[in-house]
Amino acid sequence: QMDVKTAFLNGYLNEEVFVEQPPGFLDSKFQNHVFKLDKALYGLKQAPRSWYDRLSKYLLESGFKRGSVDKTLFLNSEDSDLLVVQIYVDDM
Repeated sequence: QMDVKTAFLNGYLNEEVFVEQPPGFLDSKFQNHVFKLDKALYGLKQAPRSWYDRLSKYLLESGFKRGSVDKTLFLNSEDSDLLVVQIYVDDM
């Protein structure tokens, strides 16, 4: 079992996301402007889905099969060995 606490840091986004300027980082010349994010931020609601999509794509490209009932279950077998990967992302 592995707990990846930094999974969302600098994650990839599948859509355009804009955020307000955070307190303490206001640009006095452009106070009414917003930022367009290039990468996901921890706590961003799109981050879990983005992380799951990227990880599942990697697992499938690496020969894993996705579970037919549980889409967060990935299986890979070779000879008599079976590797089971269960992905859990809160708020997915």
